[in-house]
Amino acid sequence: MSMTYLTTEELSERIKYNARTIRNDLKDSVLLEGRHYIRPFGQRKILFIWENIEEDMHKFSESSPFGSSICSEWAATTSSIQGLFN
Repeated sequence: MSMTYLTTEELSERIKYNARTIRNDLKDSVLLEGRHYIRPFGQRKILFIWENIEEDMHKFSESSPFGSSICSEWAATTSSIQGLFN
């Protein structure tokens, strides 16, 4: 399987996060070495694996409490409550 390797700056452009945020906040907390990025030839350079990042972003987005099913339930509840006051 062919992988797309991105630098921090290239990943920054794709996910709309500042490169510094990726390096300081996301790397090693959400983006994990071996799954989301590699250090080719054991060097300092980091290359991010786009397919794994994209897959996990979608997976965690769907299971988020802010996902569409919870939002629609909240909207229905809000609508019902508003009906009590009209």
